[in-house]
Amino acid sequence: MSALVNVLVAVAVIALIISRQVRPQRLADAKRWWLVPAVLVCLGIREKGLVAPDHHLASVLLLGTEIVTGLLMGAAWGWTSKVWTEPDGSVWTKGTRATAAVWAVGIAVRAGLAGLGALAGIRMGTGALLLGLAASLLVRGGILVWRAQSLTASYGVAADGSARPLWKERV
Repeated sequence: MSALVNVLVAVAVIALIISRQVRPQRLADAKRWWLVPAVLVCLGIREKGLVAPDHHLASVLLLGTEIVTGLLMGAAWGWTSKVWTEPDGSVWTKGTRATAAVWAVGIAVRAGLAGLGALAGIRMGTGALLLGLAASLLVRGGILVWRAQSLTASYGVAADGSARPLWKERV
């Protein structure tokens, strides 16, 4: 697959993610949260030039740093997102201002890594970008699913946290 297609895929995924973060989103399908990251990993690994042959060690270190940055960004993203339940029991999430700050810092760090690579003569291909994005999405999705599982529905729960039956008991 061409580099242009990979860049377009990454830009489309980022645009979709950002558009979803600014408005509340229902966490409806917790069973397939890993699917988009898996596709991005496949696309990233297929990319030729993932590791530069001239600077093998340095490019592996840059790639590893890109993936670790993605993991940290995904963790911060998952923990800064607001997660709540609606009265019908559905779980919702929305990014906060802290989430936007995480994105800004993450993009700045990734741009810095690409700049360091360029200064060292290492061209970081789109595969590294896709793998870093996949790491972010994978960790963020896992944290949100984990946080959602720990929530209880807001209906039938007393202020002290003890659950009450939803039906009227007969004496």
